[in-house]
Parts: sequence; structure tokens; C-alpha cells
Amino acid sequence: MQRRRFLASAASLLAAPAFIPNLRAASPNGKVRHASFGAGGQAFADLQSFANSPNFELVAIADVDTSAFAAIKAKWPEVKCYQDWRELLEKESATLDSVNVSVPDHLHATMGAAVLHAGKHLYGQKPLTQNLRECRFITELAREKGVMTQMGIQISSAFTERFAVRLVQDGAVGKIKEVHTFSAKLWGDLDPVPQREDPIPASLNWDHWLAGAAARPYLKDYYHPGNWRKRRDFGTGTLGDMGCHMFSGWMRALALTSPISVKSSGPAPGKDNWALHGHVEYLFPGTQYTADKEVKVTWTDGDARPPQAVADLVGGKLPREGSLYIGTEGVLVCGHMSRPLIYPLEKGKGYKFPELEPRDHYVEFLDCVRNGGAKPSANFDYAGPLTEAVLLGCLSSIFPGKSLEWDAASLTFKNAPEANPFVGRTYRPGWEIPGLKA
Repeated sequence: MQRRRFLASAASLLAAPAFIPNLRAASPNGKVRHASFGAGGQAFADLQSFANSPNFELVAIADVDTSAFAAIKAKWPEVKCYQDWRELLEKESATLDSVNVSVPDHLHATMGAAVLHAGKHLYGQKPLTQNLRECRFITELAREKGVMTQMGIQISSAFTERFAVRLVQDGAVGKIKEVHTFSAKLWGDLDPVPQREDPIPASLNWDHWLAGAAARPYLKDYYHPGNWRKRRDFGTGTLGDMGCHMFSGWMRALALTSPISVKSSGPAPGKDNWALHGHVEYLFPGTQYTADKEVKVTWTDGDARPPQAVADLVGGKLPREGSLYIGTEGVLVCGHMSRPLIYPLEKGKGYKFPELEPRDHYVEFLDCVRNGGAKPSANFDYAGPLTEAVLLGCLSSIFPGKSLEWDAASLTFKNAPEANPFVGRTYRPGWEIPGLKA
């Protein structure tokens, strides 16, 4: 009964927008007073996208690497800059409405929890967190605090994904029998960690960059600024990087909840680094949109690709990244950020495009902060279960060849107690997340 209640609740959250009553208003002038945890890379891109709204006001930023401040100051001369995000939150909290967390994966939960405990609206980059226990904790904490949340899966607001969801739910290719989803990215590393220590740049607080992870020597360009995605203590590999984008379409289209089981057939990661060329099979409970009581979804990345027999269903060639739905009456192929195509093509020619209102993922979040009412479309009640599915695949790669039976309600594997310690992690003293049970 506990599992059925959990799945029913998750299904309702995935299927429909939710509402938040009585949220605090934004600033009196109508601007959303915002801070960014992260200044360079994805954080800078996020801020540029937020700035498309006339209601956006950047108050402060924090980044452990002060070399990122110059570009921020050039665009927002009045912004306050901090190297310690905790100091920013302490000093600026009274003037803030919202915060985006756009930093390496291992800090998503640490920073996100602090933002939520401060009662601020939160835009969190994908994946929502780095491990399953953090993900459930952040999802429930956001719900408890009653704030607006949005995960950074911009594709979920794009016409292309929303059109694909409509096609599937309208039965354009019948009931769905199977899904293949794939990315050619290569966020892994087969080599051991180099045995050296490089000088720490003067601009970087290396200890704060490590945060809850175990202390280790700084290695130039090995972790910071970009290669952390390959490292097990900091990133989540190709699946963690792209999975939240790629899974969003079919999880929403099929109204899927939590997997029953997950099995990796790809190579195992090393002690420190994620593997390449992943292959993960999920089994989900079926829904009104699936052909059977259960539906299989297969993820592949890097050089691992769907079988040629699957590619032959759509003319022999698949896009570099995307998803393919095999239905009872046809096949739908959705290249990442590309217009979906129905096969056989003759069947798809007569399909009329639906009328879908335009939606900006960033502006939607800011508008929800200002106006209250409906939650953003990728709020954490949606993004949490989505991220859990992604992270299950990452975890399964540690146990290749074994089908792991998942109990979502208890966050445990029913047939693999050896996998349960990987549901969470141990934090370096002083970096524990308040309220998160180990």
C-alpha cells in the first residue's frame, strides 16, 4: 500500500501543473530580486536568459573562482560579488526573492537546501542533486517551504518537446511499446587520477570548491572549471548531464513515475571516474499511454547506440541525441531540440500541428515568483522524480549486469543491499546538509 500511494502521488504530480497559495510577493517595484550561486559557464548563460525578462534584477552573485567576476561586472556593474555563497546569503537575504544554483553537481543539494531554508524561490540546474537521498530531501523540502522552484531543463519548455508530448498522448503512433533515448556525449574517463599536485590559482578557493567532498590535491583543468562532470565525487557522467533533458519528454508524455527496476549493461565506472559508452535498461509501470502493463526504456551514450534494427525503423540513421518511441501504429523520433518526425513518413504528413503557447523556461520561473498561483512547469515535484530516475541509472552502472529492483518509497533496492550505500554519500565535516539524514 505504501508503494502504491507513493506511485499514485508521483503520477499526479507528473501529469498536471500544481498550485501554491499565498506566496510572498516580490519587491514593491515588481522586480524579482535575484542572486546567482555561480558566475561563469552555465551560471552566466542562465543569468543572460533571466535578463530577457524586464522584471529581473540581479542583486548579487557568488563564485569560489573570482576570475568569473569581470564578465559579470561588465554586464551588471552594480552587482555585489562574493566568493563565499554562505556570506552572500547571510548578508543579502533580506533583499532577495530568488536564487539560481548553477554550479557543479556535488553542490546542488548543499546550496539548494540553504536557499530553501532561507525561504527563497529556487532555480536549480540539472541534475537536481548528485545522489538519490539528496534528491528526495530537496524535493520534499521545497514542498514544505512552499516556494517556487524550477529545474534547468530548458528543453521541457521548448515547442519541440511539448509537441512530442502531444503527439504521444494524442496517440499519433498508437500505444507506446518501448522507448530508446540516447546521447553521443563522452563525460567519462578511463584513466586513473594523475599523481601530482598543481599550484592553486590565486582566484580560486579550492577548499570551498571541494565543499563536502574529501580533500585532495588541486589538478589544473582536471576538476575545475569543466571536467568535474567526469568525476564520481563531483559530477554524474553523461547520463547525469544529459539524462534530465532527454528523459523529460518521454516521462511527461507517458506519465511515468518511478522505475520498477534498472540494469546497466555498460562498463563499470572506476573508483574515481565515470565510465564511457553507457547502456542502461529501465522498467517502468505502464500507464494509459503504454501498450502493456510495463514499459522498457533504454538509455545509451557515447559510442553505445540503439541497435541497428531500431535505427532501421526510421530510415537507418538516428540523430546524435534524442529519443525514439516505438508504438503500436508507428514510430516517433525526436532529435534533441528538433522537430519530431512520425514514421512511416506518409503517416506523419497529414498530422496537423497543435496550437501551443510560447513559453520561456526562465521567464516562466520569474513570472511565477512575481504572481504566485501555478507552479513552473519543471518544478521540483516534477523534476525530483525525473532526476531520481536519471540517478538510478548512474548508480546501476556501479553494478553492471545486475537488475536492481527499486523501492521508491523507501529509497532502497529490494534485491541488492550492496547498492543501498550509494543512495547517499558521506560529507566532509563542516559541510553536512542541515536536515538531511545520512
